[in-house]
Amino acid sequence: MIISTSGLTRRFGSITAIDGLTLKVEAGTVGLVGANGAGKSTLIKILLGLLPASSGAASVLGHDVKADGIAIRRRVGYMPEHDCLPPDVTATEFVVHMARMSGLPFSVARERTADTLRHVGLYEERYRAMGGYSTGMKQRVKLAQALVHDPELVLLDEPTNGLDPAGRDEMLELIARIDSEFGISVLVTSHLLGELERVCDSVVLIDGGKLMRHTMTADVTGATGIVALEVDGDNAPLAALLTSRGVAAVAVGRTLEVQVAEEQQFDIVRDAVVELSLGLVRLERRRHHMTELFVPTEGDAHVDAS
Repeated sequence: MIISTSGLTRRFGSITAIDGLTLKVEAGTVGLVGANGAGKSTLIKILLGLLPASSGAASVLGHDVKADGIAIRRRVGYMPEHDCLPPDVTATEFVVHMARMSGLPFSVARERTADTLRHVGLYEERYRAMGGYSTGMKQRVKLAQALVHDPELVLLDEPTNGLDPAGRDEMLELIARIDSEFGISVLVTSHLLGELERVCDSVVLIDGGKLMRHTMTADVTGATGIVALEVDGDNAPLAALLTSRGVAAVAVGRTLEVQVAEEQQFDIVRDAVVELSLGLVRLERRRHHMTELFVPTEGDAHVDAS
């Protein structure tokens, strides 16, 4: 268990940022999802021992956040969302400093810094002042300083913020390697649900400081019973033929959405396409998407996905 909370609450005057949150998170890569103001950043600060809870309890790696904040921060890496890098300092100087702050001796800090900057793709640029870095390079430095002391858990707050599509892909690859290659657990926040689908084992959804869902990613993104079928001709006769043979098919533009409940129904689809002499362009089983987490089920409170 890397994170555990029980009835965790944090109030700022009349505003309740975290509301009775009870949660248990296992090792792995976990996505923390929620709209702006949902309580994500407040939760991270409490877990780091930087912000006291109003009530309730929380522990990280077995340490109580109220009493063991320093011990937690020695074993946890943190990548903040905001820009926090001193512009006149080189990446090497900064990451070495952060490693020393985490308790590493100077010689070990230097060695770990070189290895970590190489891992994030900044080895050739490590002696440049960070004020001249691009947004993507700055994000990599922030990731490096979170990893340099070899933590057991890293908290990544919007790590792809401000990156272009190529930069996001590269950052997500780095995040995936943190757990798979180095055995470091990850808690990552993002407002881009597709990113979390790619890298997370499980997802925690909070809204208004309350836990809405905690589920395995595979359970959310599994295959549906709908197959997208596209042919190079008129799909109306195909829809009619499939329906007459007990396979429900609805046209959505050029695509037929075919309800396939049994594997043998694929044979019916194939035979119908051949019988009508149509060219098959696409046959693809649709999958669930993480956006469906924002659709309340019976008994759930309403969550606004906007």
